[in-house]
Amino acid sequence: MTSDHKHSVIITGASRGIGRRIAQAFARETDYALVLVARTKSDLKDTKTLCGNIGDNEITILPLDASDPKSTKSITLPDEFPTPKIIINNAGSYLLKTLEKTSHQEFNEQIQANLFSAVNMTNCFLDDLKQKSHSFIINICSVGATEGLKDSGAYSASKHALLGYTRSLRQELMETKVGVTAINLGQTQSTSWEGSLIDRDLLIDPDDVAKIILNLILLSPRTVVEEILVKPQHGRVPPM
Repeated sequence: MTSDHKHSVIITGASRGIGRRIAQAFARETDYALVLVARTKSDLKDTKTLCGNIGDNEITILPLDASDPKSTKSITLPDEFPTPKIIINNAGSYLLKTLEKTSHQEFNEQIQANLFSAVNMTNCFLDDLKQKSHSFIINICSVGATEGLKDSGAYSASKHALLGYTRSLRQELMETKVGVTAINLGQTQSTSWEGSLIDRDLLIDPDDVAKIILNLILLSPRTVVEEILVKPQHGRVPPM
């Protein structure tokens, strides 16, 4: 990776799981300043420490709920902190429940976490991205955005919404220098599986997700990957 001290990358859901691995990859492979966003301050501090042990990137943490528009509108980065060139909207929530048993509140919480966290963060920093010569919005969507999921319908519906938003955003920004990508992930090793009987060794390696993102940003300004579908090598992992 080339040196890029003048820019930063925003990573939501950076306190653990996939988001933490993405942050560590950027610390290991790039000079981007890191903006780590999540709700839990203590976990964000842990991610910051892990990244600091890997590289010498500037790092700031933003402990907030990205699904809350009031919180995102009040975001301020430290003085002289590099402006964002990349937004990785990874924050989200997974609800394992049939639609019949899903309450209105639970359905709304899925939409807020999986759609509006990306919408709010994008709205907050889009003007900054437009000022860059080659910037990126990368939304972590889901296989559940491309097909129905019988045991997590509200989650699937919210990810369908995120994918639709991403596709529309791509169309709106096509005449700018901002590339927009949806990564539709299958079952990936993360904290979402804690307490389940699933064989984690069969799940997508989150480090592979980070590698995909690092390669996306190496493409020339003439090229954008609009959507990627990533699945476990051996297909859907039971019992989920």
